[in-house]
Amino acid sequence: MADTTRRQALAAATIGAAAAALSRSASAQTTTGPQARGGKQDPRSKYPKPPFKAQSQPWPGLAGQMDPRPDHGETSYVGSGRLNGRKALITGGDSGMGRAAAIAYAREGADVAINYLPEEEPDAREVVDLIRKAGRNAVAIPGDLRTAAFCRDLVSKAVSGLGGLDIVVCNAARQQSIPSILDVSDDEFDRTMKTNIYAPFWIIRAALPHLEPGSVIIGTASEQAYDPSPDLYAYAQTKAATMNYVKSLAKQLGPKGIRVNGVAPGPIWTPLQISGGAQQGKVVTFGATSPLGRPGQPAELAGIYVRLAEEDGSYTTGNIYGAGGGQGQP
Repeated sequence: MADTTRRQALAAATIGAAAAALSRSASAQTTTGPQARGGKQDPRSKYPKPPFKAQSQPWPGLAGQMDPRPDHGETSYVGSGRLNGRKALITGGDSGMGRAAAIAYAREGADVAINYLPEEEPDAREVVDLIRKAGRNAVAIPGDLRTAAFCRDLVSKAVSGLGGLDIVVCNAARQQSIPSILDVSDDEFDRTMKTNIYAPFWIIRAALPHLEPGSVIIGTASEQAYDPSPDLYAYAQTKAATMNYVKSLAKQLGPKGIRVNGVAPGPIWTPLQISGGAQQGKVVTFGATSPLGRPGQPAELAGIYVRLAEEDGSYTTGNIYGAGGGQGQP
């Protein structure tokens, strides 16, 4: 073999080896962070199915102490810049759908402020860390939403910490399973109404002066708005009210260029269920009656919250997006 030919062969082999090494390195990198989108999975076996371990926590409960831990998209959600430069306030952002939305929003390029109860600080710290690891500004604002004064302060701190506001997600809720209306105390009814209905009213009213055309408001409703369970008398009616205020405000704020939509989950595995939101017998079998045979995970709703906030959804307003696992609501 001529010297020139040998040199060409050696160079080709070197380039090939380098390319293979780069390919292996790239493959390794994709498996250490959030997994790339694509492919398909059987939705029946994608996540844990009942029976679950019997478990309970005092209200409001911590996702970090649930067994199994809920999936909020911590390792699976991959962003693509759909919310670059946006500024979001999410109530109940420590766990459940609020946490899933916070993670997704940050990975889509938004800065995020989350509100939560002081007792939920361990979960909230994890969310703040995930937002910052996504390279976005995270603002943590603990506090109880049951007063107008705090809700006004919450909006003010979010606007100041984020440098503006254009996405408001009213997600925080109180849910307690009580079999009879005779056992619903005045205090319990008041706590549920203040958290689920009064707080969104106070927050949205305080936020509106800061929302420019192109901004969005998203409320978390529930399948309970359409098909209420007998033991969720107080909670279910607040979710029907949420659905209603979404549709009313969409008509009121559409002429101002502000979109308003809602998300109606079915049975989703969150701390609501194990901190009084479901009877112990239902916790063990939670989600078993859905056609998929399991409860949903918060991560499975993250994309809905993104869709309702992004510019590609600019003609979507006054709508309720369901994720009911096949139970037909909405």
